[in-house]
Amino acid sequence: MQSFSNKADIAEEGVWPIRRRRILDWLVNDTRGERFIDNILVEMCEKLLAAGVAVARVTLHFRTNHPQWIGARILWKEGLAEAKINTFAYGVENTPEFLKSPVNAIHQGSEEVRRQLEGTADGDEDSFYQELRDDGLTEYIAWPLEHTFGKRHVVTFSTSRPGGFTSEHVDFLRDLLPALTLVSEIRLKNIMARTLLQTYVGPHASEQILSGVTTRGSGATVGAAIMICDLRDFTAISDLWPRDDVIHLLNDYFDAMSDPIERHGGEILKFMGDGLLAIFPLAKETACLDLLQAIREGQALMAQLNQQYAGNGREPLRYGVGVHVGDVMYGNIGSRRRLDFTVIGPAVNVASRLETLTKEVKRPVLLSRAFVEMAGCAKDMDSLGTFPLRGLGEPVDVFAFPERVAA
Repeated sequence: MQSFSNKADIAEEGVWPIRRRRILDWLVNDTRGERFIDNILVEMCEKLLAAGVAVARVTLHFRTNHPQWIGARILWKEGLAEAKINTFAYGVENTPEFLKSPVNAIHQGSEEVRRQLEGTADGDEDSFYQELRDDGLTEYIAWPLEHTFGKRHVVTFSTSRPGGFTSEHVDFLRDLLPALTLVSEIRLKNIMARTLLQTYVGPHASEQILSGVTTRGSGATVGAAIMICDLRDFTAISDLWPRDDVIHLLNDYFDAMSDPIERHGGEILKFMGDGLLAIFPLAKETACLDLLQAIREGQALMAQLNQQYAGNGREPLRYGVGVHVGDVMYGNIGSRRRLDFTVIGPAVNVASRLETLTKEVKRPVLLSRAFVEMAGCAKDMDSLGTFPLRGLGEPVDVFAFPERVAA
């Protein structure tokens, strides 16, 4: 059995912490109730200052699983009551500024980037370090935060103390890294789980799932305005166009139709090949009017897109939209191990049949009488008469957007 002959043996390399401190106990034991890592960062910096560690600027850099952002930076500066959060789009990792940055050096495997900032800048001084110097900072240190499965993120500390950090300060900050790694990983995984769910099932469904609505058959009956949209002639397009062009086309089309839906409070429940299903819950009094406005804006964006396509010698994109209103079952449906959070019910079927009917009557947007009456927009629509819809017992009175505003 190994014995320790003196105190130096206890402080051998690899033993953590070098010294137990109150801030470590706080990070490990007293941050459980704080959901957001930026709030923890601010309080940690305040505690560092109270302990005599002269931090003046601290950042956390995280890679994310977001469809728009490759990563984010949380920035605290001395005197700030709240941290600032900046997101970075894909492509930033290829810019000269990022490639020369200390954050990139850490991602490439460096275990530490440390820079004294006092004195005259070198001739090859990076603009990033010059900005720190201009802010009155005297030393900069960056370290990796090693999360599970090799995910590497970055924490940086800077000081404005003359002479930079003392060796005691550096030891103090190094001692924080394992605890900060654990605390940040938990919060980051929570953020990523929420982001991924919002990306793939929408904001409302993601909140339901995260709150525990995860068993098959669980859900609720809700009143909703329902919108189903489908792209015309997609099969022919996908057969004739190169694969990448088809994907680009679908993304353009979904951007045009989806952005207005989300902007006006609708929730896109799923993309179905070249179609989408969205609802506007009637709990919001303006749900039907919001849906109408989303369609109008979507039509305008599709018209702009078709102008671009015409300029490139391509045929315009055509689409059909079916709109109805009614009660739907909103919840988990599927097999024991694979569930889909969606809506079903007769009202969804009516919207789907109306979308199909657009092909026959040659009008891009069709609405049921039930929706038109609830929205109070009959005077603004063309009445097309009564149509039998496949699989439905009673014929449905059908209305259409006036042709003067049709796409």
